[in-house]
Amino acid sequence: MPSLPGRRTVAKYLVGGAALTVFAACTAPAKPMPSKTGGPVPGSSPGPAAGGEMPTAAGPPADGAPLAAATDGGAVAGPAAPAPPASQAEPWAPPASGPVPSRGSPVHALKTKYSLSDPNSPWVVVNKHLPLNPLSYEPPDLVRPALPPGSGGEAALLRAEVAAAASRMFVAAAAAGAPMTLLSSYRSYDMQAALYGGYAAQTGGADADTKSARAGYSEHQTGLALDIGDANGLCNLNPCFATAPAAAWAGANCHLFGFTVRYQLGHDGVTGFYAEPWHLRYLGVEMAADIVAKGFGSLEEFLGIEPAAAYL
Repeated sequence: MPSLPGRRTVAKYLVGGAALTVFAACTAPAKPMPSKTGGPVPGSSPGPAAGGEMPTAAGPPADGAPLAAATDGGAVAGPAAPAPPASQAEPWAPPASGPVPSRGSPVHALKTKYSLSDPNSPWVVVNKHLPLNPLSYEPPDLVRPALPPGSGGEAALLRAEVAAAASRMFVAAAAAGAPMTLLSSYRSYDMQAALYGGYAAQTGGADADTKSARAGYSEHQTGLALDIGDANGLCNLNPCFATAPAAAWAGANCHLFGFTVRYQLGHDGVTGFYAEPWHLRYLGVEMAADIVAKGFGSLEEFLGIEPAAAYL
């Protein structure tokens, strides 16, 4: 999700606002920090570096590999493979075992079980410690959702299941007087690489890591994430968006449609990104609702896996 300039002002914007109390209902916002799945958009406030991307519709992770037995944790990736020759076009990521939920994680009590490492799964965990495998992953079922685009937004894509859920959510938000617009969703490996590279060229890699996700480490690349905007567009992709009607409504209701506010205020030490009240991640209604019911501020904390504040 695009991050915006002026990171140091984020805390002031996001702390203490009346709307934030409502926003926290769906997942307490985190201070503006780079989004995990996508990178900040020039001229916008610091958002999860891994986020901000063009939406892509794709269907539900068809029978996503079941989560490794609830008793022993998440799915495990395949055996390590030798590094590919330099001539190989596809970026290569060293295979690694998938995240293993703690024994006390509420995830074990959920009726449905999906893989935490399979990129086709709605539960796949993507953060600064857990890149997509392969890094160049492309969702198999991207579709164009019938959602109102934000100012300057391009045609977006999302996985089919996510697109359908987002459509229902947008209709409900509009009916409640908090119309939303779609700013970005799916972002390919190459698109994310170009976005991150632009930030790195301007201010250096260290700073870029606080604003944008590296290619292969962005939730937007999964087709499961989208950045929303407010109809008036005044605070889109900026810290002040936390007080916009669309943000307040999404924070209180997005879990009813299977989404969670992925990067919340005060959880950047866990997620690696400042608060992005505009970055919504699809997990399915069961998990999204349980995260809210149990009061967790991040997917990592819900699963009981290690924080990923910085790249390994």
